[in-house]
Amino acid sequence: MSPKKSLVSEADLVAGLRIRSESTMAALYDQYSAALYGVLFRMVNDEAIASDLMQDAFVKIWKSGEGYDRSKGTLFTWMLNIARNTGIDYLRSKQHKAAIQTDELDVSVSVADWSTADKSDYIGLKEAVGKLKPDQQTVLDLLYFKGYTQEQAAELLEIPLGTVKTRVRTAVMVLREQLSERKKV
Repeated sequence: MSPKKSLVSEADLVAGLRIRSESTMAALYDQYSAALYGVLFRMVNDEAIASDLMQDAFVKIWKSGEGYDRSKGTLFTWMLNIARNTGIDYLRSKQHKAAIQTDELDVSVSVADWSTADKSDYIGLKEAVGKLKPDQQTVLDLLYFKGYTQEQAAELLEIPLGTVKTRVRTAVMVLREQLSERKKV
């Protein structure tokens, strides 16, 4: 049985990231790579591509570490957005070559089913997303993990664009509240 690595505090990670400490980057990778890989894999459904995208995301995180603003969210949220945007950029670059394959979409699958969620459960994201209404989970899945635009999600789900926007806004507010309550504990 191997000993568990201790988690480095967010404050220490942010400080190290700002000065581009290699040991901090290793700690960031150890703590967050499984969660970021899980999100990227969910987006592209290909292990090799997800690994490449994760490496690209970590390079972007390394290069833009001084740009992290604590007032806009947690370090993990910032890193997740960089990874997600990397995945979306990849998906959009492929979309000009092929039409969106809607038959591959299984709207019954929710974000709570991430294969790496058990590794990142300490942040509470899996549990928080699991508490959302199914229609909110579906919209979040399409927008944040499959790379769809709000307009594409509305067309795919055959609902008005305003409904998509409302579901996303409500889901984000609920997640923010749940995660901030969890942080207080």
